[in-house]
Amino acid sequence: MEKQKQTEISELGEFGLINHLTKDFPLRNPQTRTGIGDDAAVLSFGDKEVLVTTDLLLEGIHFDVRYVPLKHLGYKAAVVNFSDIYAMNGIPRQITVSLGLSSRFTVENIEQIYEGIRLACEMYGVDLVGGDTSASASGLIISVTCLGEASKEEIVYRNGAKETDLICVSGDLGSAYMGLQLLERENQVAASAGKDFIPNFSGKEYILERQLKPEARKDIIYELRKAGIRPTSMMDISDGLSSELLHICHSSDVGCRVYEDRIPIDYQTAVMAEELNMNLVTAAMNGGEDYELLFTVPLTDREKVERIKEITMIGYVTKPSLGAALVTRDGGEIPIRAQGWNAFPTSSDLVGARNPEMESSSELESEIKEKENQ
Repeated sequence: MEKQKQTEISELGEFGLINHLTKDFPLRNPQTRTGIGDDAAVLSFGDKEVLVTTDLLLEGIHFDVRYVPLKHLGYKAAVVNFSDIYAMNGIPRQITVSLGLSSRFTVENIEQIYEGIRLACEMYGVDLVGGDTSASASGLIISVTCLGEASKEEIVYRNGAKETDLICVSGDLGSAYMGLQLLERENQVAASAGKDFIPNFSGKEYILERQLKPEARKDIIYELRKAGIRPTSMMDISDGLSSELLHICHSSDVGCRVYEDRIPIDYQTAVMAEELNMNLVTAAMNGGEDYELLFTVPLTDREKVERIKEITMIGYVTKPSLGAALVTRDGGEIPIRAQGWNAFPTSSDLVGARNPEMESSSELESEIKEKENQ
């Protein structure tokens, strides 16, 4: 028999793989309102909609236990799932946690992970209701599934952005990526300096916290509700601003214009980027793991949005034919490309949040420098 051709996963990429594997799974149950393709699936049971999301964290891919405290890891594993529920304009209620454990992890190690999960549940009012454990031959694996709720009228999807909508983000961008670069640098120095080495994190506490202990923007969801604002589309920024913008544009069949000088960046992020000779805009656009909210609102809500602290209007939605572009400080335009984190990058992708070489290989950085030198 002729051997069937084998396809490398990298030929499809992460989202291409998901689409390929799930395209033949029609929704059969009336309770399933939406399935794959958003921050969370939506299930309809009575007056409230149930939101379901899950995340998988793998040692050596998503985290390094040499410099990530296990308590922080447990906290982060829970919070990133809460963030997906808030990104649908919902409220997280329950989680299940499953662990794959190699023999080098002790009971005390696992207790530290669960202490972080317990703290996250306490902070966000979420219940731990189940899970599973298994032996692992490849280090630590953490899988968290989160259930949330919202009314039908409250849920916000990725596909609702309309032409002339304002594009907004909460908080600041690029800080988590810079925190990762700092940890990677100090870890490399420690490897060659010996056991007496003491890393210097003075003045960089904020970017470290953004990487090791991110927070879901529960506060922004409540502020938007209090102001009477229902976003037309929304996502959390886990894979990088550039990737998330393109997700919204693709789902909503629109284009966008985002202004370089409107992207919110913290002072410590800027200092760290200069210290490492990295392009600051590249880090903010493509770094990922910020877990801020990216959303669009009608132009008529502009004054309401302006009154909410920690929200920045960074651009606007256009018709699809105009594409997605970053408007540089001199008024030029650079096409936005998905250069953020991709679990299975294709040959044309640039890996973002966890790729230390991003700053030297980024086409975006080269184009920005070219514009600045003209």
